[in-house]
Amino acid sequence: MNISILAILAPIIVLGAAMTIHEFGHFIVARMLKIRVEIFSFIGIGPRVFGFKRGHTDYRLSLIPLGAYVKLGGDETNAAIEGEGASDIPASERFDLRPRWQKFLVIVAGPIFNLVTAFAVVFGAAMLYGVPPTPAPVVKGIRADGAAARSGLRVGDRIVKFNGAENPSWERIRNDALISPEQPLPVTVERDGREIDLTVTPLKKMEGQEVLGVFDFALDYGPYPVVIGSVTDGSAAAEAGIKLNDHLIAINGEQVSDPFQVTEYIERSNGAPVSLTIERDGVRQELSASARRVADGSLKLGIAPILNIPPQPVGLLGAAAYGVNRNLEMLRVTGNALGQVFSGKRSARDTISGPIGIVKVTSQAARELGWVGIFTMLGFISLNLGILNLLPIPILDGGAIVILGVEWLLGVVGIGLSTVVRERIQQVGFVLLLMLMVFAFGNDILKLFA
Repeated sequence: MNISILAILAPIIVLGAAMTIHEFGHFIVARMLKIRVEIFSFIGIGPRVFGFKRGHTDYRLSLIPLGAYVKLGGDETNAAIEGEGASDIPASERFDLRPRWQKFLVIVAGPIFNLVTAFAVVFGAAMLYGVPPTPAPVVKGIRADGAAARSGLRVGDRIVKFNGAENPSWERIRNDALISPEQPLPVTVERDGREIDLTVTPLKKMEGQEVLGVFDFALDYGPYPVVIGSVTDGSAAAEAGIKLNDHLIAINGEQVSDPFQVTEYIERSNGAPVSLTIERDGVRQELSASARRVADGSLKLGIAPILNIPPQPVGLLGAAAYGVNRNLEMLRVTGNALGQVFSGKRSARDTISGPIGIVKVTSQAARELGWVGIFTMLGFISLNLGILNLLPIPILDGGAIVILGVEWLLGVVGIGLSTVVRERIQQVGFVLLLMLMVFAFGNDILKLFA
């Protein structure tokens, strides 16, 4: 498939698959428990657009593309959104008459299917391609007069504690920096047999409309080739003919050994033309480009140089461990970023993205990595969709689980939760969720014109 067409279709594929997987979890567990499923809307809520009916189930696409849903027989909790169900469903097939443990299994199945998908994507990639090697957190290079140099960090320092974590991996260090631009972070290094406490502040970097934190020091990965990891559309690099995956040999005749060296060289160029020696398909070429100033005032060619580090093959257990650890790390970073929003350390605008933001990132991933990028985004979206739905917000699965718990507690003292009360709770949850979606959508629009 043409890469441009794939980039256009990627958001539909990723979002559609993530939502369908979620609803299929509810669907298949309900069917296993012999609970009637009246509607399986793969995409959308509200009026039916088209579909087909098999047995008692209407498989369809709905008009309003806000998620997807499964309507269970006898469950009128979301009738205001999903419509009234059939009135002649046998008691043995009604969801509302089932024991709470069965209701819990049906409700929790959606998020679990998303979490399993997120694990499966990373696990499958690890089995097929291997896992990236993790270097020891030893400092290889520091930008002269940069933030790291001013903090007291030196070449050869080994990071033994970072932001409260003992013996941190470089992935954890980098991720904490990404969500903490211009925020001082405590770090302990080992130098000449002594441990020294320092404070390092990640620099603020604009990548598109996203605000990220980066360090002006590099770790020692070893002697791997430097390649072009991405090229910004319309940038000086793109106009010069630099392409994704070009092997960067030298810059102004100086041999390139790590991405940090390239970034520093470009920043020192003061906008003067720089000569880039690249290798593409075994042929060396000389290209010239002049860095331009971007929104944050820094000089950029519009490239992201990265080390071409071959992944290490792993077995079944290694791939499984990597799948679990990678997803736990993503959850940790996401949770910390949201925590910073509530504590006032981070702007909600810099943290929350809506459908437009997801479409942009997914399209870019497909354009740069093809199907690998699509599956990567599917894993990421599935992970976040699964966790989001477990939040104790009415109308979400987590809210439904909380209501089950409340009903159980009230039942202990002989009190029931009326249908009217449950409907009001769901309506409040729907309004809250709609407000969040409006905020995220508006945030996306503001970023487009920022």
